[in-house]
Amino acid sequence: MKSAANKPTHVTRGNVMDDLGFSPETATALKFKAELYRAVLKYATKYSQRDLQAILGEPQPRVSELLNGKIANKSVDKLLQYAGRLGIEVKGKFAKARNEGEGIVQRGRSSGVVGLGKFRSGIPDLGSAKKRLGKFGRR
Repeated sequence: MKSAANKPTHVTRGNVMDDLGFSPETATALKFKAELYRAVLKYATKYSQRDLQAILGEPQPRVSELLNGKIANKSVDKLLQYAGRLGIEVKGKFAKARNEGEGIVQRGRSSGVVGLGKFRSGIPDLGSAKKRLGKFGRR
């Protein structure tokens, strides 16, 4: 017999973000940021903190925060800059939400998948990426 301490208090429906009460928009943003951070961390751990200071152009405390998972104060733009400086090619993939009644309302025709473009090593061209992304939010 299981004790009361070992009984689950909540059974998830498969999406932790929904279970925590995040809106679909916030959940999507958090998921994107987490995946981007995971990619940056994968490449950043190959270098010493001193090397990362030079590569990322950040002081040691910011590098330490990055390596220790403290990304709450890091914007997606900053993580994209880090990715570019580490030579990571970033590609975005956008698809229609699974549930028809939830998620983003789409207007007009769309193929369902839109690419962000490619960022090469060196500082990425964030300006043009923001311009391309800006078109999708305005009508």
